[in-house]
Formats: sequence, structure tokens, C-alpha cells
Amino acid sequence: MRVLLAEDEKRMAAALAALLKQEKYDVDHMADGASALAALESGVYDIAVLDVMMPEMNGFEVARRARDKGISTPILMLTAKSELDDKIAGLDSGADDYLTKPFETRELLARLRALGRRSASFQEGSLSYGDLSLDVSRAELSCRTTGQSVRLGEKELRILEYMFGNQGQIMTREQLAVKIWGFENEAEYNNVEVYMSFTRKKLAFVGSKVEIKAVRGLGYELREKDV
Repeated sequence: MRVLLAEDEKRMAAALAALLKQEKYDVDHMADGASALAALESGVYDIAVLDVMMPEMNGFEVARRARDKGISTPILMLTAKSELDDKIAGLDSGADDYLTKPFETRELLARLRALGRRSASFQEGSLSYGDLSLDVSRAELSCRTTGQSVRLGEKELRILEYMFGNQGQIMTREQLAVKIWGFENEAEYNNVEVYMSFTRKKLAFVGSKVEIKAVRGLGYELREKDV
């Protein structure tokens, strides 16, 4: 699960990022509100953790603008203020939850798990599309038509998990690069092409009627083959 962490205080950001990575979250850190909003617009995050007091744009404004743009990513707001009016302002701006500093790490993780369950792309069990079933916990792809199954590599699993969670949408190379490698990673677009080729071979191996179709100039789309 990929988390956007927007926090301008360096020590706090480093501690939170380390904690989340220890808990097996993929984390991208932004130090100001404008960068956080730009990252959210990529559409690749399962959860966003926004500090309220940030340079360029505060967390309330980031949340409000994200919701105005139709971005539905669950948002957890962090703030040093505990007054009721501030909590209401955060929730009214579009945040899903609110946590006051200082906080216990166990409570933060519990709230993230709760938000993760709301995220459309998060599943504890299996995802399905066409004749395919994707067991995320076991990293296994199965085809109901042929009865064949295959184990997936980490990048192949992330590609299919993302595409299964966004059925009917075209995924751009930029979105896939950020989702799989991270916002600040310098992965080249040909990395996307290489791992997309590996993933297509797994689809062919299980004999599925589903394919990953390249849409010229746009990206990739998961679709069932024309009969």
C-alpha cells in the first residue's frame, strides 16, 4: 500500500517514514503543501497523511483542493492543535480522520489500517477481473478458464493490483512509475515497459482471456480479449 506523507518538520517526517516502512507501507515524502497536492493528483496513493502547518499550502487547503478535483484518496490530518474548531475545519476540508500531536504510534497505525480498509484499491483477500483471480497476500495469479496459476514477482503483483483496482481506466506510464517505484524514484519509463512485458507473459502462461492493452500515446488498459 502506498502512502503519501506530507510533513515539513524533518525529524518528524524521518521518524514517521521509518515507522511506516517498517510496517511494510511504501512511503513518499513531501515537505510542502503544493508538492503534496501535485503528488495526490497522480492518483496512485492509497492513503495520504497531511500535516496541517506546511509551507506554500496548509493541509486543510491541500485536502480541499484535492476533493474539488475529485480525488477520493483517504486523508489523515495531523496537527498540533486539539481545539474542536480545528478538528471540524479539517474534516470539513475533506479529511477522513484527524490525529493530534503528540500521538501514540499504535494509534496512528490503527487509524491508517482503518483508512486502508476504505481505500478502493486495498483488499486483504483476492481481486478479480474477467477470468482472473489475484491473491494479493500470496502473490498468486489464477485463471478460472484453464485452472492454471502462477506466482508473481513483486513488481508484477503491484502492476496487477493497481490495474485490478482501477478497472476500465487507462493507466499512464507516469502513474505506473510512481505507483510501483515511488514519486521521487528516478526509474525510467522503459522499466515500466520491461515489467509490463513480464506481467503479460504471466497472463499468457495461465491462458487468460484478459490482456494488458497498450493505448497509443496514453498508457495501458486491462481488458478482455475480443472473441
